[in-house]
Amino acid sequence: MKAARKVRLAPIYIALVLLALVSVVPFLWMLATSFKHGSDVYTKVPSLLPLDRKTGEFSPTLENYEHVLQVSGLGQAFVNSVWVCLILVPAKLLVDALAAYAFARIPFPGRDKLFVVLLAGMMVPTITLLVPRIHVTQALGMFDSGWGLILPNVASVLDIFLLRQFFMSLPSELEEAARIDGAGRMQIFWRIIIPLSKPVLAVVTITSFIFHWNDLVWPLVVLNDPELYTLPLALQQLASSESGRAYYIMAGAALAVIPVIVVLLIFQRRIMQGIAFTGLKS
Repeated sequence: MKAARKVRLAPIYIALVLLALVSVVPFLWMLATSFKHGSDVYTKVPSLLPLDRKTGEFSPTLENYEHVLQVSGLGQAFVNSVWVCLILVPAKLLVDALAAYAFARIPFPGRDKLFVVLLAGMMVPTITLLVPRIHVTQALGMFDSGWGLILPNVASVLDIFLLRQFFMSLPSELEEAARIDGAGRMQIFWRIIIPLSKPVLAVVTITSFIFHWNDLVWPLVVLNDPELYTLPLALQQLASSESGRAYYIMAGAALAVIPVIVVLLIFQRRIMQGIAFTGLKS
């Protein structure tokens, strides 16, 4: 019985392995190229290892990373991206959680209609809202500044929707018991709702971090000062200026990808639990 089941599942496992290779091999190629000397990149026999072109010995180098960090300005861009995410992601999480709690638990006139309007806004392509956002950012004097990157992105309708659905699934008896004990709205929010919502909050936090870490369109529109460039924008400039030097471009791409992979590996279990738990609650 078990042997027959393994035979039936074999094609699925083979397909999954092939899909995994399609995803992993380009990353390994990028990583290997980022450690290669310029003369070792273009060879007749491709290799996933940084091998010397003449001797075939293992000879990795950090010169490519030194170049993109110091000469090409990716070091400053990396720091800018870190600061933007450190400020934006917690602020966005706070705003979204408070808004979701209001839509889920606080009755006020027009609450459901306003929520429908917010959901309708999700159907509008993001690119069509780019021009109005630019005008508002300019009117507020935040164009070409760090605040211009942060404040226009401090709320997300999708995150509000996910958090609201989760908050609505929590037992209302917990809040009623807290009110009987004299707790106010904010005490209930911080001491009951937030601790019970850690799975969905973890998912929203990680997805927000990944999105804003990789965001290119908005920094490209709102920033002119190279000193304020985020990592994706600086990487685009690197790809234009070093178009014939794949080893520099791959080193820059590795700097952009590795932090995301590290975060995913560290919080992988929490993310999977959050997604599964949110799905069950919804």
